[in-house]
Amino acid sequence: MPAWLEPLPDAAAQRALDAWAIEQRGVPGLELMEHAGAGLARLVERVVSDGVVAIVCGKGNNGGDGLVAARLLREAKREIDVQLLCSPHELEGDARASLERLPGAPPRPFMPGSMVDMGGIVDAVLGTGASGAPRGAAADAIGAMAAAAELGVPVVACDIPSGVDASTGEIAGAVVRAVATATFEAAKPGHWIAPGKACAGEVVVVPLGIPRDRPPLREPWLGLIDGTVLDALPRRGARSTKFDGGSVLVCGGSTGLTGAPSLAAAAAMRAGAGYVSVLVPASLNLVFELAHAEAMSVPLPDDDGSLVEEAVAPALAQCERAGALVLGPGVGRTPAAAAFARGLARDAPVPLVLDADGLNAHAADADGALDALARRTAPTVLTPHAGELGRLLGVPSADVEARRLASAREAARRAGAVVVLKGDDTLVLCPRDGDPLAVSRGDAPALATAGTGDVLAGVIGALLARGVEPFTAACAGVELHRRAGRLVGERVGVEGAIASDVVAALPSARRER
Repeated sequence: MPAWLEPLPDAAAQRALDAWAIEQRGVPGLELMEHAGAGLARLVERVVSDGVVAIVCGKGNNGGDGLVAARLLREAKREIDVQLLCSPHELEGDARASLERLPGAPPRPFMPGSMVDMGGIVDAVLGTGASGAPRGAAADAIGAMAAAAELGVPVVACDIPSGVDASTGEIAGAVVRAVATATFEAAKPGHWIAPGKACAGEVVVVPLGIPRDRPPLREPWLGLIDGTVLDALPRRGARSTKFDGGSVLVCGGSTGLTGAPSLAAAAAMRAGAGYVSVLVPASLNLVFELAHAEAMSVPLPDDDGSLVEEAVAPALAQCERAGALVLGPGVGRTPAAAAFARGLARDAPVPLVLDADGLNAHAADADGALDALARRTAPTVLTPHAGELGRLLGVPSADVEARRLASAREAARRAGAVVVLKGDDTLVLCPRDGDPLAVSRGDAPALATAGTGDVLAGVIGALLARGVEPFTAACAGVELHRRAGRLVGERVGVEGAIASDVVAALPSARRER
């Protein structure tokens, strides 16, 4: 795993790590549970300032962690109402030992109606190993906690909000929406991938005391993109020329959609490309000549402001001198423009960033166009949002949003491409099983405006043109774009931000640490 990815172990990897600590290094399981419960208790004390705290415990180790927290909070003179979803006799192992240490009133059976009267709730029902829709008493408890949360009762989750799949972020049924989550040893994918991300609230990582000489994580590796990825990028030096910065082609534009390729071209320049050319419909060439003093424009055959298949050959000729091609921004959805985009994507001999209507041209109804991308000879990066990925896969965008990791993985495999699925939790996936997967930290709401996707495409194109390996280029592009969005939010304000603000912030975003 690259050093700039912060590991996010899935449920199986975390279980394996816990087992290694217990079986190979002799760390008592109860000691791990004590560390977990102590961290959970500290978070509860910070988040729930007063009132009765209901700690709702399942019968597994997650419930055991909740019982440790209950003991420590009672020792700190907090009023704690411990409720069990099972008979106390059903608790086993370390959870049973934690119950026996509990001072004060014994746990009572779960009382759904009591949730709305609490000062706060601790969700210790299902742990990271749970998947699928909750059933039975767990589903009832999750529903009651969720209803209380909607009325303003703060919920603190133990390890993962119940109902969220810790390994994927998927939600199959009832789910708890927490204001904060105490997770153990490392954050999990479900804390950072939507829709689970929206349920986790503030994520606090609690160390468990596992020895640091631990074995490596099993594949596949999934990690959170760290800002140090930008350290891997080439930089201009005293002897650099424009040719060292790489040459980017941006191809797109149509009547009414000239802004998209202009933004992508400007972003490529601001991201360090030494030379940028915009391939555009001939009838709109003057628009692009006036838009950029620094970029070349190359007119291509068109029909009433829309590119046509006859433009493929001259576009390919331009690729002979380029380091990367950004295809799709503003190209439009006419049948001729779509055929042009498919033909150029298929035959372009340079690294390709396929975005916007370039992606729509490869939708599921286009006779296997997505799978045809796997036959390209140069690297491919796809940059869809959920709607575009849904069209590529032939499924509703809601299905993509519900299964973001699985959907992006399918597209990457079929297209033989790096896939950048955009969102607050932007995902970057390689086409091969076992290669790293990456998640963006997000939290850049200024990017939620038209044109910022074109900016990202231009940034990634610039990095590819400078010879950066595709997965690294995609991750670095996502991080640079995110940082620029955050700077814009601070300088201009989130509500008034526009895509050209993000372009302007790119150099500062790369410079800041």
